[in-house]
Amino acid sequence: MVPTPHVLLEIIFRTALIYMVVLLGVRLSGKREVGQMTPFDLTLLLLISNSVQNAMTGPDTSLIGGVTAALVLLLMNYLVAELSGTNRRFRKLVEGQPTLLVHKGSIIMPHMAKEHVSMDELERALREHGISSYHDVALAVLEVDGSISCLKYDELSPGENNHPVKRKYLQKHE
Repeated sequence: MVPTPHVLLEIIFRTALIYMVVLLGVRLSGKREVGQMTPFDLTLLLLISNSVQNAMTGPDTSLIGGVTAALVLLLMNYLVAELSGTNRRFRKLVEGQPTLLVHKGSIIMPHMAKEHVSMDELERALREHGISSYHDVALAVLEVDGSISCLKYDELSPGENNHPVKRKYLQKHE
C-alpha cells in the first residue's frame, strides 16, 4: 500500500524532529570518540535507535515510509554538516568547543568533572603522547571529537606561540 502525501509529510516532520532531538541529546552527553565508547554508551545508542524508529514512521510500516525516513535523516545530516562547515557559530553549537584539561602542569579539575574525563583517561592520553606525568604538560586539551591533545613544555618555544591552540590557551590562562 502506497502512503498518502499527508502520511509522507508526517514522516518527514517526525524524522526531522527526532533527528534534532537525538543530535541535541548526543551533543549534551559530552565529547567521546567512537573508539572510546563504553559498553553502556553503545547500548544507549542501540536502544535509542530502536526506540525512535516508531516515532519517525508512526503507524506506517511501508517501504516508501522507511525510505522517506532514511532520506530525511541523510538530508538532515548533510545540511547540519554543510551549515557546520560554513557557520562558525552553528559549528560551536553543534560540536562544542575544545576544553582545557591541563595548564602549565596543573590539572583543571572543574573542567575534568564537567567533561566527565577521569584521571585514568587523562593518564592514558598522556602515555599515548609519550608523557609520563601531567606535571610535564604545558597544555592538554579535550578536543571536540573526544580526543585529548597534549603539548609538552619543550614543544612550546618562546617565539612559537603562533599556533592558534597554543596562542588561545596560553593568552587566556596566563
